[in-house]
Amino acid sequence: QVQLLESGGGSVQAGDSLTLSCAFSGRSNGAYAMGWFRQAPGKERDFVAAILWFGDKTYYGNSVKGRFTISLDKSKNMVYLQMNDLKPEDTAVYYCALDRGGRATVAQDYEYWGQGTLVTVSS
Repeated sequence: QVQLLESGGGSVQAGDSLTLSCAFSGRSNGAYAMGWFRQAPGKERDFVAAILWFGDKTYYGNSVKGRFTISLDKSKNMVYLQMNDLKPEDTAVYYCALDRGGRATVAQDYEYWGQGTLVTVSS
């Protein structure tokens, strides 16, 4: 079993920056990718970013490319999401997830999920 706990959410102004953190514990061996997804009220869960466990290849959703950066610190069992130039449309609950071998950009392929952290961006 793997546990994930997100932190770092909050309320910010448009243009601000925020860094989300995700601490994971448990049987993370065999992990293929770590990802961030988000879900706005009344909308589906969307892919934000992912990083492969080996090789550190990264993937980003089109709406966050150039503004968000995902990073993985395996020594600390942490994954981060640096978010710059935040926009009101980035408002959502952000979820951290662990994938054991599916498609890194597809939510349904992720096996373990955190509880989420809320990010609110006001204009």
